Amino acid sequence: MELPTAVRTPAVALLELGQRAPEFRDLLGIDGRRLSLSSFDDAPLLVIIFSCNGCPTVKASEDRIIALQVANGPLGVQIVAINSNNSYLSPADTYPEMVKRAREKGFNFPFVKDDDGSVGRAFGAISTPHAFLFDRDRRLRYKGRIDDSRDPARVTVRDLQNAIDDLLAGRPPRVAETKPFGCAIVR
Repeated sequence: MELPTAVRTPAVALLELGQRAPEFRDLLGIDGRRLSLSSFDDAPLLVIIFSCNGCPTVKASEDRIIALQVANGPLGVQIVAINSNNSYLSPADTYPEMVKRAREKGFNFPFVKDDDGSVGRAFGAISTPHAFLFDRDRRLRYKGRIDDSRDPARVTVRDLQNAIDDLLAGRPPRVAETKPFGCAIVR
């Protein structure tokens, strides 16, 4: 039996290593600016992290994401967080709640709203957080988790930082793909 069109969820693309970053345009950032993929053309490395406001795994990762931007920003790395959750189904993920959360936590990176979830689907994001690291040519070089534990005290492998370090050193990431974990993206 086929689901009615209104209930069917569009398929999620599977962005493969080496593929170019899917274009996105006109996403509203928490600072009121509209941002596109091209807004970050000057960054040698671009990290896109699919995020949200309410997921416990995201909340446990926020300070680490802020620290990643502090440590790597001067080296030309730009982090961008994208919220692809459906605000109707997840009221904590409305734009005003995003602005509030970012101010409370002191986000030092753009946090943008993907209203219709199309960007999350184009990237193949399956959970929050889900990280995607792109090189200067915007080719996907790493995708997966930020690190190996939700609990900061139990982290033993800093997967995203390792991939960033490898690319900055001119090497391919020692581990290019890991399985993300966290909360499902509400579409």
